[in-house]
Amino acid sequence: MSQQWLKMSAGDLGRGIGAGEIDPVALTQTYLDAIKAHPLQHRIYARLTEERAIAEATAAAKRARDGVRRGLLDGVPVSWKDLFDTAGVVTEAGSDLLKGRVPGEDAEVLKNATEAGLVCLGKTHMSELAFSGLGFNPVTETPPSVNDPDAVSGGSSSGAATSVAFDLAPCGIGSDTGGSVRIPSAWNELVGLKTTSGRLSLKGVVPLCESFDTVGPLCRTVEDAALILAVLEGGKPADLTGASLRGKRLMVLQTEAMQGVRDEPMAAFLTAVEKLKAAGAIVEDGVAPEVTEALELSAVLFTTEAYAQWHAEIEAAPDKMFVEILARFRAGATFSGVEFVEGWMTLRKLRTAYHARVAGYDAVIMPTSQILPPNQHRLATDHDYYITENLHALRNTRIGNLMGSAGLTLPTGTASCGIMFLSPPMSEERLLRIGAAAETALA
Repeated sequence: MSQQWLKMSAGDLGRGIGAGEIDPVALTQTYLDAIKAHPLQHRIYARLTEERAIAEATAAAKRARDGVRRGLLDGVPVSWKDLFDTAGVVTEAGSDLLKGRVPGEDAEVLKNATEAGLVCLGKTHMSELAFSGLGFNPVTETPPSVNDPDAVSGGSSSGAATSVAFDLAPCGIGSDTGGSVRIPSAWNELVGLKTTSGRLSLKGVVPLCESFDTVGPLCRTVEDAALILAVLEGGKPADLTGASLRGKRLMVLQTEAMQGVRDEPMAAFLTAVEKLKAAGAIVEDGVAPEVTEALELSAVLFTTEAYAQWHAEIEAAPDKMFVEILARFRAGATFSGVEFVEGWMTLRKLRTAYHARVAGYDAVIMPTSQILPPNQHRLATDHDYYITENLHALRNTRIGNLMGSAGLTLPTGTASCGIMFLSPPMSEERLLRIGAAAETALA
């Protein structure tokens, strides 16, 4: 029976605990044993927090016996990307620049999760300092895609995704600055929620670009995404009952989002759209020139802030970095302060115009990624391939970050191909209801 737990959603595990059918200690031990026995565990988990996990599970088990559970997920274990501070446990953000860094307290979202009774299994590998959508990290480890052992898993929340995809966690907590929750979710058959910037606390989260950094879950179901969002902010989960696509208006974002999409992701997306229509959704093509202009601002906005954040550490020891990530950071030094401020002034205007343009739709949709997971060996040996694939991987997801949107990716049923839904800032509850209905339609 316990091996079946490894395939279950976080919500179903929580219900099993509540019904007295699952013991949180046995559940946590089952996951820890599965992790330690897995041949790829060293490529997925940077380190386990075994002692903490057992202590938290033991406390959850007592609450369950006493009838004082703190919520549906009390006693459910999850993994954490290695940029969330864990008190007394090394947190290195996938970089030798931070080797041996031990924070004194938990990140605020981890504190909230712990207060809700979630069990911390350990820390997962990631792209170096979260600055790549590929998940390729020769400095630490590169988790493989669940669908192709020779391909990367997507980044930067690479281990967060694979911890769930390989049944080594029911949910992984990651971060998304330009697609880092949604890309690995799409490439590993998961649901990934990009929250609105500012909705969840970044206190104790190793930064990349705080103007764009967000926290979000990578999980098996839309319900799990709703439950985890509530836990991370200490709130109530979205009500998904009765969610329907009937009469919902969805806009397929043409031009930038649909140009350059390769054959498999395009076919998967078009098939998914037909299923959404069959479930009652009204799907129309639309254009948003604001998106094209915003994408042209990506280099100045992302790289300038990232380099400003990390230049001292980088230039003190540049040889410790993967050369492709180093070059990406250093690109931020080529822009002036005037260009950066002008870029943000322009982006704020573009956001306002974009959200006014799409206000008549319940969500904007597009393929989550324009490409399939790239080959790891070729990324290591072919510079041009690395650059091209990284840009293509993040092309569509970055739209959500630039527009300040909430974003959700769902599996389409075609391996490593996701469909993405974007909605206005702070509209996660609405987005999750659309996602729940779409999940049923796509199943």
